[in-house]
Amino acid sequence: MTGTDLCFPPGDAECAARWWRGGDRKGRPCVVMAHGFGATRDCGLDAFAAEFSGAGLDVLAFDYRGFGASGGEPRQTVSIAGQLADYRAAVGTARRLDGVDPRRVVLWGVSLGGGHVPAVGARDQEVAAIISLVPMVDGLAASKHAARRQRPLRLARAARTAARGAVARLAGAPGSGAALSLPGQFEAYTEIAGPGWRNEIDPFAGVEIGRYRPIRQAGRIRCPLLVQVADLDRSSPAHTAARAAIAGRAEVRHYPCDHFDVLPGRSWYRSAVEHQLAFLRRHLSEEQRG
Repeated sequence: MTGTDLCFPPGDAECAARWWRGGDRKGRPCVVMAHGFGATRDCGLDAFAAEFSGAGLDVLAFDYRGFGASGGEPRQTVSIAGQLADYRAAVGTARRLDGVDPRRVVLWGVSLGGGHVPAVGARDQEVAAIISLVPMVDGLAASKHAARRQRPLRLARAARTAARGAVARLAGAPGSGAALSLPGQFEAYTEIAGPGWRNEIDPFAGVEIGRYRPIRQAGRIRCPLLVQVADLDRSSPAHTAARAAIAGRAEVRHYPCDHFDVLPGRSWYRSAVEHQLAFLRRHLSEEQRG
């Protein structure tokens, strides 16, 4: 099913999005989707969108400001406050789409986006459900987690790059100095990379993420929450995702794999998306519209 391109203004920049319709009937649910650290909506989100639209749900997938097809300067820079504002604006846009039931909007995020969705959902009590896939919910814990897996020389090189304020590579081979350079990460990332993706990131993004702790918002969530945990995750610590799930009284699914293995084309994608569809069928029934 082909999507429709549209834009929405979250503030001083315009975010690019694609809207997939789940059919022609009125009162359709809508899943609002965004990616993780440095990724764009063409990095595998189309596959998830096809699954959801085929099941009768609308989907609105968007790029954060400064990334992909979205506007905004500077480029390739992670602003947590900006991305949260983009997500809230996307939710408002979804609620106004023709045929969408504004009471049945679902938040969906992966990796860093998986941390954004509990933060957004904790403030928006009208959200119908939340799906948080291999979420990064504690930046400090994630930084420590990564440091334990990197050699001191690699960490020193990354620190020098950040100090110079230069553009860094987002993903690269071990020892390359890229932000994601554990064995296999470059290959996993480039397998899902779409034409809008750039292998560049502002090195200060690590500082921004290091102080981001959306886990603190999980206890305020009142809607159904699905947290999907990769038990061997080298990017987003599994134990922090599990703690967020407990705080949010979530349904939890575990997968014996690494961070990228739940994405399209990887070994645990099918299981992850089937669990998402089953979760949404349970919580988005016509009877639950109130």
